[in-house]
Amino acid sequence: MAERLRGRAAVAQRRRRLQAEPLCRDCKSRDIITAATVPDHIVPLTQGGSDDDNNIRCLCADCHQARTAEQFGYRRRIEVNADGWPCA
Repeated sequence: MAERLRGRAAVAQRRRRLQAEPLCRDCKSRDIITAATVPDHIVPLTQGGSDDDNNIRCLCADCHQARTAEQFGYRRRIEVNADGWPCA
């Protein structure tokens, strides 16, 4: 597993990456303009990725959540009422 940046080094990298790429990369590819708020690892650290700039893409929170779910096999949970029917 790669060593993760922490503390001031991580904050500096986050600030630098978001300044260099202020728009969400995934939204931009769909011709939607959304501010990037999360530097995301293309290859997650847990899967051998690194904190190098070429392994970081800036995404909005919604795209980051979708990418994370895709990478780690998370499925969307459907909330149900007390009677067992899905919430609207």
